Amino acid sequence: MKKFELAIVMALSLGMSPPAFAALQVDVNQGNIQPLPIAIPDFVAASPNDVAAGQNIASVVRADLGRSGLFKPLDQKSFIDKVTNINSVPNFADWRIITAQGLVTGSAAIQPDGRLRVDFRLWDVYGESQMQGLQYFTQPANWRRIAHMISDAIYQRITGEKGYFDTRIVFISESGPALNRKKRLAVMDEDGANPIFLTNGGYLVLTPRFNPTAQMIAYMSYIVGKPRVYLFDLESGRQEKLGDFPNMTFSPRFSPDGNKVVMSLEQNGNSDIYVMDLRNRSVARLTYDPGIDTSPSYSPDGKQITFESDRGGSQQVYIMNADGSNQHRISFGEGRNGTPVWSPRGDLIAFTKQTPGSFRIWVMRPDGTGERMLSTGWEDEGPTWAPNGRVLMFTRTIQGGRGSQVWSVDVTGRNERRVATPGDASDPAWSPLIQ
Repeated sequence: MKKFELAIVMALSLGMSPPAFAALQVDVNQGNIQPLPIAIPDFVAASPNDVAAGQNIASVVRADLGRSGLFKPLDQKSFIDKVTNINSVPNFADWRIITAQGLVTGSAAIQPDGRLRVDFRLWDVYGESQMQGLQYFTQPANWRRIAHMISDAIYQRITGEKGYFDTRIVFISESGPALNRKKRLAVMDEDGANPIFLTNGGYLVLTPRFNPTAQMIAYMSYIVGKPRVYLFDLESGRQEKLGDFPNMTFSPRFSPDGNKVVMSLEQNGNSDIYVMDLRNRSVARLTYDPGIDTSPSYSPDGKQITFESDRGGSQQVYIMNADGSNQHRISFGEGRNGTPVWSPRGDLIAFTKQTPGSFRIWVMRPDGTGERMLSTGWEDEGPTWAPNGRVLMFTRTIQGGRGSQVWSVDVTGRNERRVATPGDASDPAWSPLIQ
């Protein structure tokens, strides 16, 4: 896959002084947020050839912000003012009439050198001030990614938190009958656009995970008939087996610096957790327990690892130091608890809780306190965090076993949404923000 070429040339300003206190803001820590009404007209086109780009970019920004649950993009049919020049100060009174608190104006134009230039401005309607303005240059084919970057900029300026729209999801695309299920490794944009299949379905693939640069994927595969951990380089398409272990390796995950992969290794019917240093391929064993230890996940500082184990008689969540010391259980609520994954913020661990008749996504603090349920499906499992630690994705099995889907929910548990995928899908894993 080719690298993305982009130049952010400058911040845009009309010489207006920002207010001492920006009234336009959303507190993402509240459990029940009234979405902020925001007007996003189609971006102004410099010529008839630019109309589609301006419409498409604005459409993606509206969809991104609306999907977050924090914003309410207003219907363009309600707009009184027509934006024809983004370098003019808007008539704020016309936008207040339709209850808009924020306004996004933009323009799109193909330059003589063939590049696409996109400008946008974010306005505080009641404060009558410009909050942000940026200009981008890129190849026309990259218009969708520019739209996601604009959404991230707006999200961060209003919430104070980094956005998560300019990211990708690696997942398992599923098709075919239950007894002959074809599973392919695939990647897509965060909103489900641009799906690409990386494997042909000729062998089983499971549990894919991005490295910190989003250029490599670790996953388990049956390429040679035995389950092994493989690495897939997205730029070159090259696959390589991770180590020459005699038995099954599975459940891989990268360290925060990308230099190591922690995984499970099965021997004699028992699995323990090992770590491989990718720089010299040295391997260290971290657990020595007769129970099944699996699903390891690093803390964002790389100093600790959470994992699941049945060493105490049932599947539960544990924590240990990155060198394997100080192993201790942290989940003590009802049911069985597994597939733990540490939030990028470090404040929470998400996991799957299984109780009679249900699988749900829960979170708790790293000390095991504050357990709370986020998802409400019949069978939800395998959480993965957005890079800002505010949203999760997971696999939802349709009741009755009629296929699986990818869903998302925010950390308050109030904004569940299905993520578009080509057919059935499972095992989603979120990339970091793309560089």
